[in-house]
Amino acid sequence: MSLLRTPHPPLRRTGLTALSTVLVLAAGLGVTQATAAPAADPVAQVWITTPDGSRQLSPDGSLPFDQSPQQTDISVDAGQTAQRYTGAGASVTGASAHLIQQLPADRRDALLRSLFSSSGDGIGLNYLRQPLGSSDFDAGGDPYSYEDSPGQFSLARDQQEIVPVLRQALDVNPSIRFMGTPWSPPAWMKTGNSLNGGELKPEHYGDYADYLVKAIQAYGQEGVELTDLTVQNEPENPTSYPSMQMSAQQQADFITVLDQKLTEAGLPTNILAFDHNWDHPNYPLDVFSRTSGIDRVIGAAFHCYAGSPDAEKQVADTGKRVFFTECSGTDSDNPANTFADSLRWQAENLVVQNMRNGGETVVTWNLALDQNGGPHQGLCGTRCNGVVEITPDGVDRGPEYYSLGHLSKFVQPGATRIGSSSQQSGGVQDVALQNPDGTRVVYTVNTSGSTQSFSVTDEGRSLGYSLPAGAVATFVWNPDA
Repeated sequence: MSLLRTPHPPLRRTGLTALSTVLVLAAGLGVTQATAAPAADPVAQVWITTPDGSRQLSPDGSLPFDQSPQQTDISVDAGQTAQRYTGAGASVTGASAHLIQQLPADRRDALLRSLFSSSGDGIGLNYLRQPLGSSDFDAGGDPYSYEDSPGQFSLARDQQEIVPVLRQALDVNPSIRFMGTPWSPPAWMKTGNSLNGGELKPEHYGDYADYLVKAIQAYGQEGVELTDLTVQNEPENPTSYPSMQMSAQQQADFITVLDQKLTEAGLPTNILAFDHNWDHPNYPLDVFSRTSGIDRVIGAAFHCYAGSPDAEKQVADTGKRVFFTECSGTDSDNPANTFADSLRWQAENLVVQNMRNGGETVVTWNLALDQNGGPHQGLCGTRCNGVVEITPDGVDRGPEYYSLGHLSKFVQPGATRIGSSSQQSGGVQDVALQNPDGTRVVYTVNTSGSTQSFSVTDEGRSLGYSLPAGAVATFVWNPDA
């Protein structure tokens, strides 16, 4: 997305004239004019996470903007504005909900505060993408939809563990925004009569649209508003767990039916196309061209498992919105390197490059998994990781907790991405945002193999900092303080 320059407001001449009059009168009365004190330099607060885990979202002091720009400089330009920031988070899958609900009440409460509150050591997650029915991360091996038998719709399975966790999260942070995503329609609506693979039969487009309307309404009755919706998780990945093949034309045809059903039900739910990997941006572009008259199709959702985040720019350049909605952390070949490898890769790709290419959400996958990367029924390959790991010995915060937290703790929903210079891969990369309260935030990651010294420059004033290799740091300041 091209950045739009916002003009600075003109000076108010009335105030300047009044000030001049006061000075003239003071001079006539023989009053000596005092020299005005120079404005104090803004001061940035800094937080850092290092790849060895010795410092984890740790305060790293206060840095005044009282230096000169260095050779490597992050030049912030609040006059350049791009997309809004909507939120960051993960998914309360069946696996995650089961693990969280099994915790003693005091430990569960502490965990949810650390995830959803921004006070204390909390990271303030505020966006949850919820599977509608079974995914590949259920608590058990009995996959389900909400209407396994025609005409018998029920949210009962979700009400056992998933809905209670969502309500508890809302108690901590009432501003959480939710997306609903089905992995499969009910089997009876599909070719193959299975939750796994297959396609939606055209004669059941209306039935499936009714099903999704019922799901949105049922969640709403539980106090969980599904503001956003994608109609199929990974539509190009029919596989051996709940899933479905859906071409761009099929998706567009179905959305046309769904839009009418949502309108009849009085639901304002947004629809995002695609919800799959960076390597096929033409899919959502095709959906947009076929649904051009449907206002609720606001943009596209992307995953990280193939391609690169610059593909998002093709969507952003059309004026549509970009939501990044899934990426699971995995173990490195040498598990001892997992924290360092994941922290750097996620910070660079899921936060910096995603947002610099138009992304307004940063959403990973499972909120919580166990020490074995489960429970799951999918093809995870190397062990999958959640934002946190729940073991018999306690709760461990993984690299996702910090790559997300360095953003979500400090950036407020409704913030605007602003201009900033950034190095390429192998250097210090960043994204800058301005909060609704006027504070500015720069999220940085050192993707090089050595400590890098650089400056951050804003409105002609600079601060200096040295960031270890692979580390993430966030700078927050009020330019008017």
